[in-house]
Amino acid sequence: MFEDLSISISDIIHNLKISCEISKVIRKAITRRIIIETVQEVGIEVTKEEIQEEGDRLRLEKKLVTAKDTWVWLKENHLSVENFEELARNNVISKKLANHLFSKQVEKYFYDNRLNYDAAVIYEVIFEDRDLALEVFYALEEGEITFPEVARLYIQDSELRRAGGYVGVKYRQELRPEIAAAIFATHPLQLLKPIETPKGVYLVWLEEIIQPELDEQLREKIISELFDEWLNKQVDSIESIIQLQFNGTELKQRIG
Repeated sequence: MFEDLSISISDIIHNLKISCEISKVIRKAITRRIIIETVQEVGIEVTKEEIQEEGDRLRLEKKLVTAKDTWVWLKENHLSVENFEELARNNVISKKLANHLFSKQVEKYFYDNRLNYDAAVIYEVIFEDRDLALEVFYALEEGEITFPEVARLYIQDSELRRAGGYVGVKYRQELRPEIAAAIFATHPLQLLKPIETPKGVYLVWLEEIIQPELDEQLREKIISELFDEWLNKQVDSIESIIQLQFNGTELKQRIG
């Protein structure tokens, strides 16, 4: 019935507009242009080896084990081999630019914001009802039930339920303020009293508190944060008129 159905570029743009996605796409396009032009301005160069290494990392990340896997993925995403290489190159230049701009600022930023990088290993279950949360809390304290059992009973998300409520390592800045305050005011291997938030009542088991050290992983995280903040400011400061022409129709959108 739909064998002759065709989708034009204007159809795609129109769908992006009515899906309220066009501004995001435009913002990403502006971001990419800012990166490319800044890279050219500061003279950053990329080698074939760096692009190949990033391509290998992307294939590993997306579980593209065989050449067939890669071809299927490219087809599904309407990409050519050249597009894939461009994607890898864009990732490389973004990382190199971020390091060029912010690698020397990392230590000062870390020590100025050290508390933000306190981290905790936690398990959590979120309740809608405070009374139920309190009832479960007291049952846990009395040893009538275990935290994994609580997770199996009250967590809807299947993956989180299977993990027993384990949400992993969370930096202070990633936690809601009321939850962070409770966690970092106590000691590990404790069940915290129910914490009320606008999103629900949190029951938290604290397994470990990790004091921040400026290792390579955290260094990369800080550089990425500084780079994202810089990019957002650049995009926000730009006043662009985006002109898209399809089928003789011109779309103008003002950004900024």
